[in-house]
Amino acid sequence: MDSVGLHLNIDYVGSSGVILSPEQKAALQTSLVILQNENKFNRLYFWGKIFGVKEDYFVAQGVSKDEFAGRRNFYSKDCIRWGLLPPATQAMRTQSKLAKGRFTGDPSYEYEHTTTKKVGEGEEATDEEETVTIKEEDRLASVIAEIDEDVRIVPRAAVIKTPTGQVVCNRSFEGLTVSESAKLCNYMHFREPVVMNQKPLLQRANLDKAIDFMDSLEEDIPRGSWALQFERGSGLVVLRSLLWQGYVFYHVPGTRCQGSVYCGTGEKNLDLPFML
Repeated sequence: MDSVGLHLNIDYVGSSGVILSPEQKAALQTSLVILQNENKFNRLYFWGKIFGVKEDYFVAQGVSKDEFAGRRNFYSKDCIRWGLLPPATQAMRTQSKLAKGRFTGDPSYEYEHTTTKKVGEGEEATDEEETVTIKEEDRLASVIAEIDEDVRIVPRAAVIKTPTGQVVCNRSFEGLTVSESAKLCNYMHFREPVVMNQKPLLQRANLDKAIDFMDSLEEDIPRGSWALQFERGSGLVVLRSLLWQGYVFYHVPGTRCQGSVYCGTGEKNLDLPFML
């Protein structure tokens, strides 16, 4: 969700339980402008909120002109002071999956995961315990990266790929029509393509390379992992992820107004295939 007009746009996802107090809105509206200017970001997004046992994490995401390159994440517990999160490496993300349960709300908290492995062979084999320590700050960065990769979406043609390879906002985008808004094929994963690269070459050649360079929601597995609903008649379309419960995307058909926010515990719904 773009930080510009946050106090107004947050109402679009109010029906999904995403609510900020007047004090939080005021603090975010001021602190996000300062954060954007200090870091010279081209655009700053209010990414959402992750609930903790003691305190919650408010997350903001800054990007340069290229929406994919140089993305940086910040967190705050009071909507005023912001701390920079480390980039989520693959090793960090793998290790963070060992941490179970809710976030505590303390970035310096360390989770401990103990595994037992056998050393030696035959009768001389012994069991040794190996303890892995995971810092909550690293886990937070990993969860944000995983949510972005799995469920962050944009309407088709809202962003385009330039001949130089940059991914930028499409100034010509005027919104989806009401009939287009009802189809999952008109929403794209806001990430580097995964499924698209596996399609036959002839099928890829027939697509618009400037617009259809990302994966469509229609190809998501398992099927049915998105709930699409119209509100205010047909004046607002809302998509909710069942894989990461708490992720909500909104779009006002016929306008440029669109965005998304995550508001949840940061835990993936691994039971989804059995629920559908």
